[in-house]
Amino acid sequence: MSNATTPISNSSVQAAFRKASKTAGIHKKATVHTLRHSWATHFLEAGINLRLIQVWLGHSSPATTSIYTHLTEKAMTMAVKPINALMDDF
Repeated sequence: MSNATTPISNSSVQAAFRKASKTAGIHKKATVHTLRHSWATHFLEAGINLRLIQVWLGHSSPATTSIYTHLTEKAMTMAVKPINALMDDF
């Protein structure tokens, strides 16, 4: 059993990501940072609170987190439903 005493280097993480992408047959250009964006976006679309995503990403500002969670069609659709429900009461 090995015990890590130092963090893995960024280049090692990126190399492992490239190898996994290649093994999986993914040819689209992507980076570990792309994976981070996707992770945050999927959680937002699943209804996870932005503040919680902020904590998980280690951001001190919600403005930084909002950059990672770009607007998608699914997110737009999810936002329209409650707005329409509120407007139905008028």
